[in-house]
Amino acid sequence: MRKLRVVLAVTFVSLFGAAMASAQPSISYSEQKKVWLLQAGEQSYAFGVNERGELQSLIWGGKVRDLADIRPAKSLPERASFDLSTTTTPQEYPGWGAGLFTEPAIKATFEGGNRDLVLHYVSQQVDGDELRITLKDILVPLFVELHYRVYPGEGIIARWSVIQNKMDKPVMLESAAAAAWSLPRGTGYEAHWLTGRWAGEWQQQSAALGPGSIVIESRRGSTSHQANPWFEVDRTNETTETSGPAWFGELGWSGSWRITLETTSFEQTRITGGFNPFDFGYKLAPGESLTTPIFYAGYTNKGRGEASRIFHRFQQSAIFPGGDRARLRPVLYNSWEATEFNVDEPGQIALAEKAASLGAERFVIDDGWFGQRKTDNAGLGDWYVNPQKFPHGLKPVIDRVHTLGMDFGIWVEPEMVNPDSDLYRKHPDWAMNFPGRPRTEGRNQLLLNLARKDVSDYVFNWLDKLVTENDIAFLKWDYNRNWSEPGWDAVPVDEQKEIYVKYVQNLYDILARLRAKHPKLEIESCSGGGGRVDLGILRYTDEVWPSDNTDALDRLVLQDGFVRAYSPGAMMAWVTDVPNFLDRRVIPLKFRFLVAMNGSLGIGGNLNHWTEAEMSESRAMVAYYKSIRQTVQRGAFYRLMSPVDNSASATEHVAQDGSQAVIFAFLQAQRFGSPFPTVRLRGLQPDALYRIKSIDDKLESAPEVLSGDFLMHHGVNFNLVGDYDSSSIVLERQP
Repeated sequence: MRKLRVVLAVTFVSLFGAAMASAQPSISYSEQKKVWLLQAGEQSYAFGVNERGELQSLIWGGKVRDLADIRPAKSLPERASFDLSTTTTPQEYPGWGAGLFTEPAIKATFEGGNRDLVLHYVSQQVDGDELRITLKDILVPLFVELHYRVYPGEGIIARWSVIQNKMDKPVMLESAAAAAWSLPRGTGYEAHWLTGRWAGEWQQQSAALGPGSIVIESRRGSTSHQANPWFEVDRTNETTETSGPAWFGELGWSGSWRITLETTSFEQTRITGGFNPFDFGYKLAPGESLTTPIFYAGYTNKGRGEASRIFHRFQQSAIFPGGDRARLRPVLYNSWEATEFNVDEPGQIALAEKAASLGAERFVIDDGWFGQRKTDNAGLGDWYVNPQKFPHGLKPVIDRVHTLGMDFGIWVEPEMVNPDSDLYRKHPDWAMNFPGRPRTEGRNQLLLNLARKDVSDYVFNWLDKLVTENDIAFLKWDYNRNWSEPGWDAVPVDEQKEIYVKYVQNLYDILARLRAKHPKLEIESCSGGGGRVDLGILRYTDEVWPSDNTDALDRLVLQDGFVRAYSPGAMMAWVTDVPNFLDRRVIPLKFRFLVAMNGSLGIGGNLNHWTEAEMSESRAMVAYYKSIRQTVQRGAFYRLMSPVDNSASATEHVAQDGSQAVIFAFLQAQRFGSPFPTVRLRGLQPDALYRIKSIDDKLESAPEVLSGDFLMHHGVNFNLVGDYDSSSIVLERQP
């Protein structure tokens, strides 16, 4: 057996208390072969240095027993004179040069006009579960450090790159990816991704992969409603919800981004992602470096459902603030739909009292509390408490909220400014603009240029002052438009496009500083709904607002798309009034509550108009949610029946320790008197016994205690009829 040098060997306990991970090292290296093998959960990833000195992708997929099974890297031959070896060979991080015609990971222009960039291997370094590979251009000292962070217990590998200019002249970067991933050569792949629009986010798209490219992107300055930086690729006619191979990943970046799924005519599929190269230009002066976003990815042979659960577990343990020690999301009441901009001290106190009587644990005042904010035409940027609405400041409301047993939260939109504001009249140059050109407004507002240090300092300082002077536990951080006129005339022309990077870096810095100074503060990322949801912003925020659309029927589909990529525990879901403002549907209160219980529960209706019967039903629903909250927010999620293009749907959440399972069943519309389909459960222990409790009389007669094996093979039957019928049951594992 060939002698292998093991660089690192680590074992981890899985998140759910399963057996110890394999004793196989998380990162191993063969000096003889110049090949690296990374192991994370079910996923193995390997690459090596070929005879030209290029870093070449070798394996991405299921478990590899031993590094000895992997062949050394060897470049692939050219195909005629039209596809040179540099194009046919799957490089880990290809520069645009030497006849490359596939998507490059990096493209640059050097002084004098040279645009050829060829990267070869220089060295490696291992630090714990992180591997760093250094590449260098073949002629000039432009270096790229490739970082690989392995999460063995969670089954995820994170990759990012640091581009360093060690020349004595600047270089202009025109594109910079975090990483390029290569699938096994062949056909029969299908891609899945998420698209949408305001109030219609999280729509699932699928397409077979063939020669050519599928580009998923945002050019909007932020993540965007229109596409989310998540993908999954699986095998057509082989991969299902419960079985088959699935490769999946996501960019952790809150600005403009692009993911390209490219299949060559030689049946090689590559997935490249990072900064969006549209309107991009980043000048690296001598001695400077640029760090790309992080590109996370995983693999499973257990289907699309397990792909989602792997990502959920990873987010809960390694992305969300506080990780596994973070508090559960409290039941929240937000006063927006009750009062909109007409907030005042007595009105908010009255709503707080009603919210507390339902069992709410957090009370949030939304837009309208500051400056001269009476409509969305004015006031953004002037972050002082409106003295007419709150003559005694926020303290009386906060004090009353606390005596009612709730904590206090408030809405802010720090990155925006109304032209009708004191801030804009004083600092019109702080808004993004191209001098001499019109300034395009959206929702009567402009974007502050957060890339500027004076602007980012201003934003941090007023937020810090607001939280310091008031006992605020929670900020609903909104962001209600995309970019236009992304100019930055305070810096030289060849540096102005750096706004796309430095804006987001400063946003992260503000959030990090705010959380460091106020460690108990929690933050929600909101962008007119799901316009800024990604693994970048979720490192600094505790939850996200997935959509302004709170219609319960629409939310079934939106939430089904959301949890493809994100943990249910991060998803705020409100119960609001009917008819809903968007679709004008009237849906029963119970249905609305059960839909919202699939995430972090909030209430947003106008409690001043709720009847005593509605208040009583809501109290029971809130109490029920609290009894299952740990399982819903931290457990394993199973899509039992999809609501997409179906009239019936069902979901299941199983506690980390397996002690509890919660099932939600929804009948959107009954057709031809057909009975509700049998619901077969998943994720239970076959030999365990489970006691079944129903919240209503909708469960067809069955023994109170059934085995996990029976429940998974034969299921349960709900007697749901008509339109908008729903139910939920809880399974408690018996000792």
